[in-house]
Amino acid sequence: MVPVRVLGVAIDVKMQPVVLLTPLDPAPGPRTLVPIWVGSQEAASISVAISGQEAPRPLSHDLMQRLLVVLGASVDRVEVTRIEDGTFYAELHLATTTGSVTLDCRPSDAIALGARVGAPLFVADAVLADAGIPEDDAVEQDDEDPEEKVEEFRRFLDDVDPEDFQG
Repeated sequence: MVPVRVLGVAIDVKMQPVVLLTPLDPAPGPRTLVPIWVGSQEAASISVAISGQEAPRPLSHDLMQRLLVVLGASVDRVEVTRIEDGTFYAELHLATTTGSVTLDCRPSDAIALGARVGAPLFVADAVLADAGIPEDDAVEQDDEDPEEKVEEFRRFLDDVDPEDFQG
């Protein structure tokens, strides 16, 4: 497992949100990015968490965090464990009053919850090898810097109304 951080949330050329992960201890050369495409609601939730902002009303991941606190549990770590047919898989590792629990979950949910509680985030070596791309290649594909994409998504978040996410 490789420790990573969320570099940001960006929008790809097809206007789909993507979470960009990067190793904490980068190898020499261009920074490696692991792009994970997520839904817009999950992207908004992750952006809120990594920016330290709070939504006017609790989002689903805020509720998950509060449930864990009430139940006396905590998130030990988040792991992106594998990729199969283009689908990423993740696990939440929890410490509970009855012992350790590992839950299978979507990476977007695991990252959104983990970001809220400051849990360490890891990517399996095989996932990094299969899905990791040099930052230079990512920028060349659409001629836009990932940090600029993050800023573009943040501008979108500034204009979005929380009621837009009601089901």
